Amino acid sequence: IPSIVSTLLPEASTPTIRHEQTSRSSTNTEHAPQSPVPHPSLAPGGTKEGCGTGDCGACSVLVDDRLVCSCLMLGVEASGKSVETIEGIAGEDGLHPLQRQFLENAALQCGICTPGFIVASKALLAKNPNPDEETIRYWLAGNLCRCTGYDKIIRAVQDAAAEMSHPA
Repeated sequence: IPSIVSTLLPEASTPTIRHEQTSRSSTNTEHAPQSPVPHPSLAPGGTKEGCGTGDCGACSVLVDDRLVCSCLMLGVEASGKSVETIEGIAGEDGLHPLQRQFLENAALQCGICTPGFIVASKALLAKNPNPDEETIRYWLAGNLCRCTGYDKIIRAVQDAAAEMSHPA
């Protein structure tokens, strides 16, 4: 459980990170995959690499507000762009409604896929703040989970959408 909670409640980190090319000659970060992020200080560990082929969605991040599988992205492609990972989802006031609803709906088990699902769901709700179940399932089809049934994940996204459209 601690590793799952740490995925949803990351320690203080920069919400948006900028990736710049480095001139280090010892490592070729310009051509390294984005996941794991080239420099350890920029990657608190929330973004997971599941497959390395873009099939599972565990490494989903937002690059200039566009959902991408970071395992398919070279470090040089992120140069000068805004990269938002799971660590950037929570606000100063606490958890994002998606994070809160994933916890309340028990929409996670091992936690490997959870960051990718939350980032992908955030991208969905930015485009469609009130998606129906079919839209959510279609949007999240690129994110795979081996542990849970998807119903709790879908319910968490629906509840977060409702919470975001009718804040307390």
